[in-house]
Amino acid sequence: MGEIEKLNSVPIIETERLLLRGLTVEDADDLYEYASEHKVSQYVPWDAHKSLEDSIEFLKYILNAYEYKKKRTWAIELKEEGKLIGTIDYVNWVPSHRKAELTYVLSHHYWGKGFTYEAAQKLLHYGFETMGLHRVEAPIMLENKQSQRVLEKLGMTYEGIARQSFYLNGQYVDLAMYAILKDEI
Repeated sequence: MGEIEKLNSVPIIETERLLLRGLTVEDADDLYEYASEHKVSQYVPWDAHKSLEDSIEFLKYILNAYEYKKKRTWAIELKEEGKLIGTIDYVNWVPSHRKAELTYVLSHHYWGKGFTYEAAQKLLHYGFETMGLHRVEAPIMLENKQSQRVLEKLGMTYEGIARQSFYLNGQYVDLAMYAILKDEI
């Protein structure tokens, strides 16, 4: 039990250009800057933030989930600017099956620069080495070709389409299913 409790915290993880860390209320302005844009929210299961208050409420939700050890969301901070540019998570973590889903979102101002890949690669290693994961899955909307390229670059295998597996904006959507096993990294 002690190992699982330890893993419920959100440790600081550093890459060459990024700092992966817990979110704080001070991140509200940076979060709102990208979470308010449809270009960013079109491929995620939440609506674009309509006000700074939406971003503050989201951060309060995450902080509450940290407190009750129910969420593992890292801020993606660009070290050079000290700026929040996205988030990356392990969701649907099932310790008894040693698997979790990797999800992420990044400000569109930073797309195409390798930041998502850099953060995800580091978090995959953390998941396999520290969390004891055997399998990491990544369901992605079919239209999100850029994200699918990131997963392929990470070495994840396309496993097929999960038909109508997610309810979004009043309709069921198909998801491209990707996964990687510990011995494939």
